[in-house]
Formats: sequence, C-alpha cells, structure tokens
Amino acid sequence: MQEVIMVKYGEIALKGLNKHTFEDMLIRNIKRRLKSCGEFEYSRRQSTVYIKPLSEDADIDGAIERLKCIFGIAAIQRSAQLPKNWDEIVKLGMPYLEDVLSCVKTFKVDAKRSDKAFPMKTPDIQRELGGAILSAYPHLKVDVHNPDVTVILEIRDTHAFINAEKLPGQGGMPVGSSGNALLLLSGGIDSPVAAYMMAKRGLNVDAIHFQSPPYTSERALMKVEELCEKLTPYCGDIRFYCVPFTEIQEALRDNCPEEYFTIIMRRLMMKIANKICEEKDYKALITGESVGQVASQTLMALACTDKASDVPVFRPVIGMDKKEIVEIARRIDTFETSILPYEDCCTVFTPKHPKTKPVISEVEEAEAGFDFAPLLEKAVKEIVIKDFKA
Repeated sequence: MQEVIMVKYGEIALKGLNKHTFEDMLIRNIKRRLKSCGEFEYSRRQSTVYIKPLSEDADIDGAIERLKCIFGIAAIQRSAQLPKNWDEIVKLGMPYLEDVLSCVKTFKVDAKRSDKAFPMKTPDIQRELGGAILSAYPHLKVDVHNPDVTVILEIRDTHAFINAEKLPGQGGMPVGSSGNALLLLSGGIDSPVAAYMMAKRGLNVDAIHFQSPPYTSERALMKVEELCEKLTPYCGDIRFYCVPFTEIQEALRDNCPEEYFTIIMRRLMMKIANKICEEKDYKALITGESVGQVASQTLMALACTDKASDVPVFRPVIGMDKKEIVEIARRIDTFETSILPYEDCCTVFTPKHPKTKPVISEVEEAEAGFDFAPLLEKAVKEIVIKDFKA
C-alpha cells in the first residue's frame, strides 16, 4: 500500500486557459518548501497535486506542516492509495484508518466517485464502506450531522484514495504569481499581518525597515528580523533592507514644523522605498496602515503619503479593527514578537500635536524648507541587505 499526500487547489481551480501557469508555480513552491523533508514524487491531475514519498525516511508529518502554510492550497489529505477494487479497498483501507478510528466514537462516510466507470454508485459506496467500518470497529456509531471524524473515499482516474483527516490549507494564490512588492516593516502588529495578506494574493513580499540608532536599539532590529523569520513559512524567502534613518530624522526635527513631523517622515520613507522599487523592480509597496488608528492614518494624511510614491501602495488591513488584526497575528505567530517593548523609529521625536488633517500643498511647502535629497541618496547607498530563507 502506498501512502500519498493529496493537495487540493483553492482559487487556482477557477482559472481558465492559464491555469497551468499557476499550477506550475504552486508545485515549484511546494517542492522548494519540502526539499528538507526528503525525496518525493510530484504529479497533478483533477485539480490535485499528488505528493508521493520515495523513501521510508521521508518526513510526511513535517511535509504536511509546511504544506499548511503554503498559499494556493485549499485542503491537504494524507491518504492511502488503493487499487480500484472493492475487496482491496476494504482489506487495505480498514487497517490504514486504525490510528484515527480507534480513538473516536462517531463517524460518517463521504464518498466521491469521479470515475463513473467504477461499478458502484456513490450511495452504495457510502453504505458499504460504513458497514465495513462498523464491522472492523464495533465501538463506533454513525453520526451524519456532527461526527468525530469523516472518512473520505475518492474513486479517481487511476486509483482509490481513503483517509480520515482533511486539513485546511491557507487558500489564496501561489506566492510569486502576482509579482513583487516591498513591505514597510515597522516591528508592530499590523505590518506582518499586511505581509501575510498580500502574500496570500500571490505577491512575492520583501521587506524594508528604517533604523535610527541610538534612538532605536539593536534589540529593536533583532525583533524585526525575527518577524521576517516568522513570515517566511507563508511568504517564502524574504530579502530584508535595513535603512539607516537617524540623520534624516534629525534633519527633519531641526528643519521642519513639529506638527508635520510624522507625515513628512512617512513621505521620506516612501521616497526611499520607491528608490528601492525602481532599482529592484518592485511594482508596489505594502503597509500595515489602518484608517483612524493614529494621526498619520487619517484619510488626508494617507493621501499626502501616497503623493510621495510612484508605485501603488497596498494597505490590506485598512478596514480592519485591531481585534481582527491581532487574531491573524496570533494565528501566524507574529503577535508575541510584535509586542516586545522595543520601539521603532516611528516613535522617535513624536510631536505633541501632530497635524491630523494635512493639506498636501502645506506639507510640500514644509518639506521644501530643507533639501533632503542628499540624505536620501546617502541612506540608500548605506542600506544593509539580509536574506531570510523559508
């Protein structure tokens, strides 16, 4: 009996003539992420990727844990591959299900017969398989409404597949299928969640962070790097750009009106990020901004920030409240790192009374009071790059 992992497509299944392009990208992502789990054979048919271990030491459990984080996957089923012969299905399938069925009290059967040449119809398959399970495990009872476990038998083109555990995937689109974007990673709760959500839409996400020593500590940088590590299971490899921002913030403090400090600082960050986008071919920026949380996130402030960018700015958490953002952060294991008490550069020189309804002409006039261009060029040249591997 051969054990396989069946990976079911999500949104990819809805694609038309270019469906194979997304399938190819998903399989490449899967192969890359499972490389350390051993040798596997990969095939695809009927909107499913079949992952077959080629040796006994292949880490199937580890592979499944990695698959749970890969975008483009709707469901994962660890299954026994069986001959399309009813006697063989019962003979081999019952012992395969023992680990699961011996520990529960109720079950139901879900059968799918995509091969219409199979002599038994779906209701007959469900009835006969249910009877075989009750004979093999007499302590069980059938509960079609709220079972402890659902046994799934699929009759497909070449084989039958049986399992008792269907795990949810992340859904979405394969990372890399929608292009490249650059995340402004602050170290707070919101921006890692924004990265996760845009990677789910198929973007390949790299990160840029602004550091202001001695106003920000080395531990603050380590915190952001840890967030990159925690995002890689979902986003894949992340290239991390660390920008020295101290001189720019000090010049901003000394030469611009205090009430405009935050909005001009955000604009200067956008300008530096845009230079990286131009050099490295990123097509968009991503931020964790949410409407109304702080003074820099009013509609007028966001409009002023956008004026400093030549590429689209995606804000996937813009309409979410903090509770929703925190729930996702906990699920992807970034929350505890994000709340570590090491402040980022956005808290440096915070004005007492920031402008909440800035007008772009007034902001540009205040910004023009000092020539930031040489400092921006210097900061870009001094960027430190680090790669985080999935």
